[in-house]
Amino acid sequence: MAEIDDALMHVAIADAIRKSCNDINARLIRAYSELTRLKSLARDLGYTDDEVEAYVTSKAEKARMKVKAEQYLQANGVRPDDIPALCRFGQEQIQAQTVIGQLLR
Repeated sequence: MAEIDDALMHVAIADAIRKSCNDINARLIRAYSELTRLKSLARDLGYTDDEVEAYVTSKAEKARMKVKAEQYLQANGVRPDDIPALCRFGQEQIQAQTVIGQLLR
């Protein structure tokens, strides 16, 4: 489902930003709450806990999500390997209170 996939991508991008930028931290409780919400949504759609766990731990899915996140960043004018640009993007997301920004502080 696109809602789950996009939300996982936002969490992945926020995580990459917080790992790359010393002046940006994660809102861990908010991120955990979002992941719990997504897991509940997946359950409501009929997926089992084992299927959800397999999805989020799959190497193939992690690789696909990395490509999706990189494409998202590039579409927003950020090369994923440009750390200063990634950090500026993170700050902009925080200020605009976007989905990604709400996972950061």
